[in-house]
Amino acid sequence: MRTRVLIRLAVILSVAGMTTAAFAASADDFKAAYAKAEAAAKQAVKMKTAWTTTGKELKAAKKAAAAGKYDKAVEMADHARGLAEASIAQSKEQAKIWPDAVIR
Repeated sequence: MRTRVLIRLAVILSVAGMTTAAFAASADDFKAAYAKAEAAAKQAVKMKTAWTTTGKELKAAKKAAAAGKYDKAVEMADHARGLAEASIAQSKEQAKIWPDAVIR
């Protein structure tokens, strides 16, 4: 089951990487990507399933944007969104399968 989550994460991250590599990002692109990532991260926190790496990636994205490296900042924001979405997916999957692991 964890393999499925990791595969989903890999797919999300690779797609995010492909979409950001195709263009030169601007400040507006970063703001849009960051807003999506922040929303996903907030949802993960609300569900109490957030991974610690998500917050670190969001901070790094902000730092890259502040330095004017918008391509890298958008890439990092997309990665953070992927991490948040993967943590949510993992939580939902575990909620479904945990009863099978309980000894009866």
